[in-house]
Amino acid sequence: MDPLAAIKVTFFQECEEQLAELEAGLLAMEGGDHDPEIVNAVFRAVHSIKGGAGAFSLEELVRFSHVFETALDRIRSGAIEADQEAIKLLLRSADVLADHVRAARDGGTVDVGRSQAMAEALAALADGDGAGAAEEEDTGDGFGDFEFQPVAFDMGETVAEPAPSATTFKVRFYPQAALYQKANESGLLLRELTRLGEVSVELDASGLPMLAELNPEDAYLGWTVSVTGEALTETAVREVFEWVDGDCYLDIIKDGADAQPAPGPDVSVDAMGGEVDVLALIRAAQEAEIAPPPAPVLTASVPEPAKQKEQALDAKAQATAREASPQTIRVDLERVDRLIDLVGELVINQAMLAQRVAECGLQRASSVAVGLDDLEHLTREIQDSVMAIRAQPVKSVFQRFPRLVREIAAMTGKEVRLIMDGENTEVDKTVIERLSDPLTHMIRNAIDHGLESPEDRVAAGKPREGVVRLAALHRSGRIVIEISDDGRGINRARVKQIAVDKGLIAPEANLSDEEIDNLIFMAGFSTAATVSDISGRGVGMDVVRRSIQSLGGRINISSRPGQGSTFTLSLPLTLAVLDGMVVTVAGQTLVAPLTAIIESLQPKAADVKSLGPNAHVIAIRDSHVPLIDIGRSLGYRTVTPPPTEGVALLVEGEGGARAALMVDAIQGQRQVVIKSLEANYRPVPGIAAATILGDGRVALILDIDAVMVPKPLSAGVAASTTPSGTDAARPAPTSDLPLAMAG
Repeated sequence: MDPLAAIKVTFFQECEEQLAELEAGLLAMEGGDHDPEIVNAVFRAVHSIKGGAGAFSLEELVRFSHVFETALDRIRSGAIEADQEAIKLLLRSADVLADHVRAARDGGTVDVGRSQAMAEALAALADGDGAGAAEEEDTGDGFGDFEFQPVAFDMGETVAEPAPSATTFKVRFYPQAALYQKANESGLLLRELTRLGEVSVELDASGLPMLAELNPEDAYLGWTVSVTGEALTETAVREVFEWVDGDCYLDIIKDGADAQPAPGPDVSVDAMGGEVDVLALIRAAQEAEIAPPPAPVLTASVPEPAKQKEQALDAKAQATAREASPQTIRVDLERVDRLIDLVGELVINQAMLAQRVAECGLQRASSVAVGLDDLEHLTREIQDSVMAIRAQPVKSVFQRFPRLVREIAAMTGKEVRLIMDGENTEVDKTVIERLSDPLTHMIRNAIDHGLESPEDRVAAGKPREGVVRLAALHRSGRIVIEISDDGRGINRARVKQIAVDKGLIAPEANLSDEEIDNLIFMAGFSTAATVSDISGRGVGMDVVRRSIQSLGGRINISSRPGQGSTFTLSLPLTLAVLDGMVVTVAGQTLVAPLTAIIESLQPKAADVKSLGPNAHVIAIRDSHVPLIDIGRSLGYRTVTPPPTEGVALLVEGEGGARAALMVDAIQGQRQVVIKSLEANYRPVPGIAAATILGDGRVALILDIDAVMVPKPLSAGVAASTTPSGTDAARPAPTSDLPLAMAG
């Protein structure tokens, strides 16, 4: 790859991070947090994007980000107030800025009319009463109130006597061409100094050539600024120029300090006076392709012990900063995927080796068995460490939705506030990448179908502004994502009638509230009266369900009429490995996820009660739970053996429901590598995935919630509720599974 192209890729990756920081800061400001550091972070995000865009000559991006940056600078300086209307404008502007970034990255286009209108609105915001715009328009250079006079540069020049408690620094600032190539502006830097105290500015235009000789990409001007402020420090002055460090000649002198001349090529600096042609030195250095001479080192008279103490404090501060800032590197995702695949194969081979040793009859205390135990622990640590590399916070998905909410709210004419919790909850990157589309569908539906119009909400005694909440958390070894709203809830009578009208269910079907709610996941179902850009085509929630099921997850609904609905998504933390209980059922080897198992027990005849020819319950701690024969449920056998001859696994589903799963025997607990059954074979009801055992055989991994679901009351309510015992529900024998599973 071309080095410049690689740098450009990195720039756009950083742009995504800056856009996320920008939106997070603006949302914090919208919530009432006006911490100056948040405002500064928002400003820096836009400034960084503009600087990088300038380096790659992305002119449209530079122009828009410049207008955006100017408005933020006015807010940061306190010239204009960041009220709710202003912040809403800034949020919309952040959306347009994101469009410019993605258009520059992908070679697309931006809505010119929208971009121009937003730029004009930002300019009007920055103008305030119009004075600011007039000043910048008159000067043409962004220097605002500064008045410059061309004078000779003289380090011996005197300044006005400051107040006894004030400190004065003289700043010599000579930009290089690289500073402007990165879209930085001298005017903004000089304006920033005015926030530190009283400022006196002098322009050095002595290096400005005749018009015919002027190179528009070169730098010819320099400035000398005297800054006087209460308790002013050199660190505060240098922070103003931290963004252009290395792209300018900068010299900061404390008033009254003794200057120590620094050697340079044919340069003699008199600390007490004398003129230095800095521009000539910089230009000569650029022509010779060497760095400009170092700035004269100016030190104040400080007692030696005090100087040592200051150096020690600086060293301690730098060490603390290094500890607080973790070191990171960028790694190609393909390399991480390859590493994970290799670790998965390592887990399989370790299990195979342990199986071979067990078959040889070696004692557990033998040196080989002990070495295998150590290898197992080491393999697990490697597995956990590698999976942690792929683990990412769901924030990368969540940060897309504030903009979506704003756009849908504008299209529907509703007032919506999005609340996000648990953004730092980590999950495997593979899961994260496939969450965006389902969550987008659900949030759109929550706004379009769930929330009422502002007028209807007021009539119902609710606030005009509806609330959509997006939350993520870890629960029982899985990630749970909840999308809830405080809208009207599901109108079950209407949902059932629509399903009848569309022929999706029989008119006489007797459905529970939960089954009626699940009708919205059927293909072709829609409650929208008209087809719009948002909904009405009946291709939304069924796609959501299939997407979540393909991830080994499931989705539940909880709705209360007039109070809102909550959709709960339960997903595995990773699609790579899991801890499972290996069991035997009707001669087949299955794996039950360990996170769903509460306990195992040997049923007693007195505890088992019949509820018909094929239904049983078992008493466990003063409560009765269904007793489900896994072999019969999956179609491995037609006759259920006596419960007392097997082992019951007490499991708990995602909704909190419990059941006892009957198996013939337990082989042991094992960490297994997950292989997709759907990708290598076909979907099988009741089976979530497959794995490869230590002896090379393929074992199926149970979908606990699916095997706990009873037979459907009506056809078509849920695809996963196909009656057990039919050919469609019967898993293929493990010997028939393709050899591709072993890869």
